[in-house]
Amino acid sequence: MTSSTRDETPGPADGPTEGPSEGPLPNTVVVPADEDPVSAAGSELFGGPPGRRALLGVSWWTPAKFLVLVVIVTFVLGLAQKAPCYEDGWFHGATTQYTHACYSDIPHLFSGRGFASGLHPYLDQLPQPSPDMQYLEYPVLTGLFMQVAAWLTTPNGTVQDREQWFWMVNAGMLMICAVVTVVALSRIHRRRPWDALLFALAPCLALDSTINWDLLAVALCAVAMAYWSGSRPVWAGVFIGLATAAKLYPVLLLGPLLVLCWRAGKWRAFFQAAGGAVGAWLLVDLPIMMANWKGWATFYTFSQTRKEDFGSFWLILMQDRGKQLETLNTWIGALLVLCCLGVGWLAVSAPRRPRFAQLAFLVVAAFVLTNKVYSPQYVLWLIPLAALARPRWRDFLIWQACEVLYFLGVWSYLAYSGDSKQHGIGQDWYHLAIVVHLVGTLYLCYLVVRDILQPERDPVRWDGSDDPSGGVLDHAPDAFVLGSARRLREEETYAAYAPVGEPDWLAEAEPSKR
Repeated sequence: MTSSTRDETPGPADGPTEGPSEGPLPNTVVVPADEDPVSAAGSELFGGPPGRRALLGVSWWTPAKFLVLVVIVTFVLGLAQKAPCYEDGWFHGATTQYTHACYSDIPHLFSGRGFASGLHPYLDQLPQPSPDMQYLEYPVLTGLFMQVAAWLTTPNGTVQDREQWFWMVNAGMLMICAVVTVVALSRIHRRRPWDALLFALAPCLALDSTINWDLLAVALCAVAMAYWSGSRPVWAGVFIGLATAAKLYPVLLLGPLLVLCWRAGKWRAFFQAAGGAVGAWLLVDLPIMMANWKGWATFYTFSQTRKEDFGSFWLILMQDRGKQLETLNTWIGALLVLCCLGVGWLAVSAPRRPRFAQLAFLVVAAFVLTNKVYSPQYVLWLIPLAALARPRWRDFLIWQACEVLYFLGVWSYLAYSGDSKQHGIGQDWYHLAIVVHLVGTLYLCYLVVRDILQPERDPVRWDGSDDPSGGVLDHAPDAFVLGSARRLREEETYAAYAPVGEPDWLAEAEPSKR
């Protein structure tokens, strides 16, 4: 087999055929088992790679339907993992929710943010306001998501009963977000829908999905990238704007679009996306801004005034120093700007224009790594981008293992520091857990940067593809380049690329195993 698209004449394993082959199969997709050794080994547990009917889409089990089923199973397993807290861990002290690693913000904020009392977010002050936080400290679209869940929560029963109901309603709505995400991911790379399986089977998806409301922004980002890949920049911008109204990080996606459109000379597409993003964001936020500016601004002021917190390398520095850094926001801002400038330089100077998903992963990872806090659920921001930027199971699982270790570490540390019995790990071990998370994310960043500088090693491009998620950028010629790309400008075109050959592991395999 010499192609990852499985377009050779079907053999006995593909089922009976009628007559001779008439050439490559139409509408074939890339099969991970043909190009990824980990996926190839795993597929043997389920009967081997897909056959002819699956590749042609004849079977009822299309990739999207299968992915939806898988992501629902993963999500339900995550709900089961929270069962010890659902029973009583969220309500009778901190020990159980930390020792069982089943903490969630959702039930606690039902009462703590006034939903149990019928208060309106951004308009009514919190039940117990503090000087730096008098209103709900979440972006507007997330606040609306929470309010809808509160409306669907039963008004009867004890506070504990209502908090449990609130969590279950939110869990159901977040599961819909997970389904939307996996379907959108399967449509971004039209020939690589199975890359979305990385998201659907991610261990951290199960562990972190119901800690907070991050999956709302994740789903909107995935839809935005799907629209961009379909060359519909206005709608892509609209969903970037909606995602930014739910969480701050999605606005960073406009940075990669800016430099990539600059390099390709596709300014119209960028301004359409940027205009759609601004318009959608204003449509959501402007009414709250006009109704109560202070309530609307709480998210931004709280983010500005909070100190270094769990999960960040700033916490390690501050705890080791024994004092806080007064200019922390300045340092964070400067470091993030430097990282984004580095990504921008990479975008215009790489030998071949990077893929949109690669740069999106790098800028969001830079935001995560430099931020003053890293909550465990932030990994959800990166999982879809990692699946698109570096669709390789080995590297993905290495990174996920690091994140799972951090997930366990932070709850163990909170159990140790929040209970006199000190069940869990101390500060030094917790610092090690933070370092593991940082190293795991940096490892994946290194691989993505290496793929950009050596595009022949890119898992998406080895078969001749350019940028399936790039929309108008796919196979577009360069209009502006710097550095090494300038020297290669006269030699390279993006109209067509010859395949670079089989992956090393496949080329070296015995014929019987190919």
